[in-house]
Amino acid sequence: VLVGGLYGVGLGRMFFGESMFSHRTDASKIALAALVCFCREHGVSLIDCQQRTSHLASFGGREVPRAEFERLLAPRLREPAIVDWTYDVSMWRHLRTTADAAQDNGP
Repeated sequence: VLVGGLYGVGLGRMFFGESMFSHRTDASKIALAALVCFCREHGVSLIDCQQRTSHLASFGGREVPRAEFERLLAPRLREPAIVDWTYDVSMWRHLRTTADAAQDNGP
């Protein structure tokens, strides 16, 4: 049973999120966490989420000025595209949030 997810477009080593959906509370947030893990596994260092939320910020999401976005975009689009978008449970090992990093670097 599909309870939540997201979709978008992958070009080169870049993912452009279009929409998220959920039929259960926070299901789309779990799908986003899985996408972050997948992208980290495959060397995708930039995801265009189009929105600023606390959930995105917990993964290091931040607003990027247009000029910076365009500068970051060009080299990623030239990289080879991901051919196989199959998710494997082992990719969860990449799930580190900014809260995890802050705790590691704490007092």
